[in-house]
Amino acid sequence: MKQALRSAYVFTLRKLRALFDAVGLLGYFEKRDGRVARWFRSLFAIYDIDDLVHLDLAWWTMDAIDEVDRLLAQRPGARVFEWGSGASTVWLAKRTGQVISVEHDAEWADVVEPKLAQFGHVALRRVPASNSGQIRSQKYGFEGQFFDDYVAAIRDEEGVFDLIVIDGRAREACLAEAIPRLASSGIILFDDFKRRRYRDAVAATDLRVRYLDGLAACLPLPDSTALLSR
Repeated sequence: MKQALRSAYVFTLRKLRALFDAVGLLGYFEKRDGRVARWFRSLFAIYDIDDLVHLDLAWWTMDAIDEVDRLLAQRPGARVFEWGSGASTVWLAKRTGQVISVEHDAEWADVVEPKLAQFGHVALRRVPASNSGQIRSQKYGFEGQFFDDYVAAIRDEEGVFDLIVIDGRAREACLAEAIPRLASSGIILFDDFKRRRYRDAVAATDLRVRYLDGLAACLPLPDSTALLSR
C-alpha cells in the first residue's frame, strides 16, 4: 500500500510538472529567492536527478543544504566521503576539492556516473551487496543482502575527511566506520535522522548532534537531517 501511494504521488507530481512548466509556473518559482519557493519547486523534481541537478539541490532538508553550503564555503578544497550517490554527489562536486561516493546499486550508478563526467575530482565507487556477511541493511526489500564491503569501502581511502555523508545502506555501521576517519573539525551529515534506530546509534557515541529538521527537498512533509561533530 505504501509503495502504491508513493507511485501515485510521484505520477501526479510529474503530470502537474508538465502543466506548470507549460504555463511558466516552474520558471517563476525558480527565479524566486525564498526558501519556500525553492522547496515548492523541488517537489516537482522528486526521483528526477536531472531536475535536482538543474535546481542545484541535494536531497536533504533545506536547512542542511544551506548549512553545509556555508560550511564548505569556509573550507576550500574540502575532502568528502559519501555513502549513497545521487544529486548530492553533483552538488558536492561543485563545492569541494574531492568527493568519493560509494554506491551499491549498479543501475543507479549507471544513471549517476554520466552526471559526474565533468568533475575530475570525483570518484564513484561501485560496491554491490553480497549474499553473505555480517552487516545487513534493515530497509525493507534488502533481506538477504549484506553490506560488509560497502560499509568498509572508506578503509580503501587515505587520510581524513572534512565531510562524511551517510545516506545509503546500513547507516549505523557506516557511522562506526566514519568516526575515526573524520577530521578534527569535520562534520558527518546523517540523513533521514527521524528514524529511531539512527538516533540510537548516534546516542551511543560522544558526537554532538545538530538537528536540521523541517522542509526537505522533494518531500511534501517535514524531514530530518542531522550534522554530527566531535
